Amino acid sequence: MISASEFINPARDAGYDFYTGVPCSFLTPIINGVISDQRLDYVGAASEGEAVAIAAGTWLTGRKTVVMCQNSGLGNAVNPLTSLNHPFRIPTLFITTWRGQPGLGDEPQHQVMGDITERLLETMAIPYDPFPYDSSLVVPALEKAEAAMTETSLPFAFIIKKGDVRNNGLTQTPLPLKPPGKYTDLRDKVERPSRQQVLERFLALVPEKAGIITTTGKCTRELFTLDDREQHFYQVGSMGCAASMGLGVALHTERPVAVLDGDGAALMQMGTFATIGAYAPPGLVHVILDNGVHDSTGGQATVSAHMDFAQVALACGYAAAVSCDSLEGFERALKSAFHGGGPRLIHMRIAPGSMKPLGRPTVTPYDVARRFRDFLSED
Repeated sequence: MISASEFINPARDAGYDFYTGVPCSFLTPIINGVISDQRLDYVGAASEGEAVAIAAGTWLTGRKTVVMCQNSGLGNAVNPLTSLNHPFRIPTLFITTWRGQPGLGDEPQHQVMGDITERLLETMAIPYDPFPYDSSLVVPALEKAEAAMTETSLPFAFIIKKGDVRNNGLTQTPLPLKPPGKYTDLRDKVERPSRQQVLERFLALVPEKAGIITTTGKCTRELFTLDDREQHFYQVGSMGCAASMGLGVALHTERPVAVLDGDGAALMQMGTFATIGAYAPPGLVHVILDNGVHDSTGGQATVSAHMDFAQVALACGYAAAVSCDSLEGFERALKSAFHGGGPRLIHMRIAPGSMKPLGRPTVTPYDVARRFRDFLSED
C-alpha cells in the first residue's frame, strides 16, 4: 500500500498534471489526493465516456492527462476509447478499478465486469499493468506506461485493487455558483435553412483564431466539403463527445472554441451540459444544429422537438443561450457569442437533409489531431 502522494508526485514530475474521471470507492485516495493538490487540475465528469473525451481535448492543448473510473464504467468509456483515442491516436493514462475481481467477494453487479476487465482492455488494444502498490514500483510503472504511449500514441491502463492506496482525506473548494444566464429568443418562424447554408454563414463569421470541433456524421462531412482548415477538428466517431472534447480544449487555451453539435449527439451526453456549465470556460461557444432527425442513418426522428436545448443550457449554468431558426438570427447569435463571456449555447433549428455531392474528410484522423494541436499551440 502507498499513499496517494507517492503516486501523484512522480506522475506530476513525468508531466501528468490534469486528471478527470468518475469516482469509485477504490479510487477515493487517488481522487481525493488529486483534488487536494493545488498543483493539479481535476474535472469531475458526469460519465466515464465524457471524461475520456475531456482528456482527449486537453491532450490537444499539449498537456498529459489521466482518466480515472470504476471498471463498471469501462462500458461507458468503450465508445470514445475505440472511436476517438484509437483513430486519432490520442494517449491518456487510464486508471480503472477492479471491482468484482475473481476470487474476491463483491456486490453482484460487479461480477461480470470483474471477470472481463482484463479481457476488455485487451480487446480494445489497451496495454495494462497492475497499479504500483509499493513506492519502489511507481517510477518504473510510469516509465513503462510512458514508453508504451510514446510508441503507440494510445492509452495505457493501470488496474487498481482495493487497498492499493491509503486515504489521507480530502480538501476541496466548491466551484463558484454563477448568476442565472441570459436567454435570447431570435426565432423568426420562417422556413428553416439547410445545414449547408448555416455552415457557410458560420465559416464566413468564425474568427480565424478559433478552434472548431464538429460532431460526427454529416456535419463533419459538410464542413470538410465546404472548406478544410487547420482550425477544424473533424470527429468521425465518439458520437455525443464533441462538447466534452470542446470543454477539454476550452479550459486550456486562450483561443475561442466552437463546438458544432447535433441534436441526436447532444441528447446522447446531456450530462456534459452540466459539466460545461459548472467549469464555465469563457471562450466556449456550443452550437447545436438541430434538424430533428438522425440524418446520417436514414432520417429517423430524434426527440429534440419535445425539449428546449437553450433552456437546458441555462439550467446547467451556461452564461447565455439563444434560440434561432433563420440565417439572420444565427448570424446575430454567433457574432454576440464570440464577443461575450461564456460558455454560450446557440440552438439553431435547421431543415433535414444534406448537401450533394457530399464528401468525406480525406485528411487522416491522426493528421487532423496533430495539425489541430499545432494550430492551438500557435501564438
